[in-house]
Amino acid sequence: MRYRSTKEIESLDEITIEAENGMLSNGKPKDDNMDEQPTTTDILNPFVHRLELETTYEKFKLAFLTVALLPIRLFAITVLVVVAWLLASVGLYGVTEEDLRREPLKGWRRDLRVVVCWVMRVFFICGGFHCLKIKGRQAGQKEAPILALAPHSTFFDALPVVYLGGPSIVAKAEVSRLPFFGKLINYTQPVYVWRDDPNSRQNTVKEIIERATSKQDWPQVMIFPEGTCTNRSCLITFKAGAFYPGVPVQPVCIRYPNKLDTVTWTWEGPGALKLLWLTLTQLNSSCEIEFLPVYKPSEAEKLDPKLYANNVRRLMAEALKIPVSDYTYDDCRIINKAHQLHIPNAAAIIEAHKLRLKLDLAKNNTEEELVRRKTHRFPETVDYQDFTRLLGLDENNATAHLLFKVLDKHHCGAIDFEQYIFTVMAMAHANTELDLVEIAFEVCSSNSSNTLNVQELRKALRLALNIQGDESDKIFHHMQREHQYTFVNHEMVLNVLSTRAEYQHLFAACDEARRKKKSI
Repeated sequence: MRYRSTKEIESLDEITIEAENGMLSNGKPKDDNMDEQPTTTDILNPFVHRLELETTYEKFKLAFLTVALLPIRLFAITVLVVVAWLLASVGLYGVTEEDLRREPLKGWRRDLRVVVCWVMRVFFICGGFHCLKIKGRQAGQKEAPILALAPHSTFFDALPVVYLGGPSIVAKAEVSRLPFFGKLINYTQPVYVWRDDPNSRQNTVKEIIERATSKQDWPQVMIFPEGTCTNRSCLITFKAGAFYPGVPVQPVCIRYPNKLDTVTWTWEGPGALKLLWLTLTQLNSSCEIEFLPVYKPSEAEKLDPKLYANNVRRLMAEALKIPVSDYTYDDCRIINKAHQLHIPNAAAIIEAHKLRLKLDLAKNNTEEELVRRKTHRFPETVDYQDFTRLLGLDENNATAHLLFKVLDKHHCGAIDFEQYIFTVMAMAHANTELDLVEIAFEVCSSNSSNTLNVQELRKALRLALNIQGDESDKIFHHMQREHQYTFVNHEMVLNVLSTRAEYQHLFAACDEARRKKKSI
């Protein structure tokens, strides 16, 4: 039994300022005097989680506990959520959102928040998290105003929030409107991010700095600096938002040492409801929280938040005994888009994107300009010299060498240049698989009207929809018999595809995408 799905995850820390990775592939901080090193190709994919029930016993146990245990647990946690919500409503009665942002809660309101946290601890116990193991000691707010938690891998990471006493989290403003849980999040006095505010990132970092350096008794600020969920196989690039204040940070490591991993929720894997079902039907689930010693930044780290973030990440990776990775939150978006459009080799696409940024190819829209200005078809395969000539790069540029090496999947000293240009434009502009057809016509045509002959159509349909040559020839000859065409455009091809049952899903997906865009 295999469970798979893809979803977009909005992280609590998604708004903190993006930090370009400042570490070498071995996880050690860069020396400021060293030349910039090109990014190396990552082997691990931290955004994929496979969950399988392999034995008959596991399947039988799942079925039995779904009937015998799941209803009891659902009833208990529903009651506890309602109780916690009622207590939070009492604690926030008469308090406005502006009041929550202006000063910390005091007196009985603050004491009641502790009670709410205890109710939520019971909530997790009823959900099966009987085995909570704590290592180390949580530092106080004066000693460490900021808590940096990693790896962030699941919505069950709310358990550390509850255990830590309800520290202020960084969250998008929309969560305040969630039924029941919105009120509980409000009670932590979170740092909210307002997406309709063009200065959102700067204002959020400013608020984190103000709280971290305030003389008032604010709760600690808790941040997941990875900015998204991973499968805990490595630590991806830390965003710098938690490290801009330059104050001491306490790193907190999270582990879920369960035989069957039913908690990991990332970009490619089981959906939230399936994970909730599978977790609630386990007899018990384990979680470990390890408090590392408070990390006090050096003067160099105070001046360079990216260096500070990378050094804390290295320390946490050593404690977790996992490697670091150059992946970032933006890489998740690339992987997700490649998956949706069925474009293969997402890891290579990410590496190529990073190298294109370093070479200013993305900034200058070099590949798109090539397509716009071309007077004849691109060569299908090019060697390194032709590659650099076409893109206007210096042959001696080490980053250009590395980009070519990433693209040369077969290590033969040549790459498919049309495929490279197509992938760049598809990742930048395509929203549906039908968009890929139009882009492929632009890339593969030998004339300004973007029409194709039979051979060019073969290449375009293979790039866009992975249609094999024989099938492509049938499509071309179908149009040729009816209209005596020697060249076809993408609208003609789409008309033929729309009449075939095996391609109807492409048009349905396109209509759905248009409806969503219109509703937004």
